[in-house]
Amino acid sequence: MTVQDLIDKKKVKAINIGEEPEREITKVFCCDLLSIAMGRAPAGCAWVTVMANMNTLAVASLTDAACIILAEGAALDENCVKKAQIQGITVLSSELPIFDIALEVYKMIENKDS
Repeated sequence: MTVQDLIDKKKVKAINIGEEPEREITKVFCCDLLSIAMGRAPAGCAWVTVMANMNTLAVASLTDAACIILAEGAALDENCVKKAQIQGITVLSSELPIFDIALEVYKMIENKDS
């Protein structure tokens, strides 16, 4: 499943569509501790978090995440949205709890009823 497929399914709202909407999402990664995410987030993941700040963008860039999904209604401020646009980082949002949106994305990746 690609980032664009995820957007098209309407399970998330696009805050910023980055440079690679056709990028394959390889797995889901959930973490709110940036230091752990920096060392463990796999390249190509959909990173689900409630940490909506500039450092989240930096970690997503360093780990080569396919996209960030801000769960539970977390939102980036205007400066962060501009930074995501400049860096070409895809940022999506959901009102769902972290587990619920991660499970939805996992089911889509695995092609299971979603």
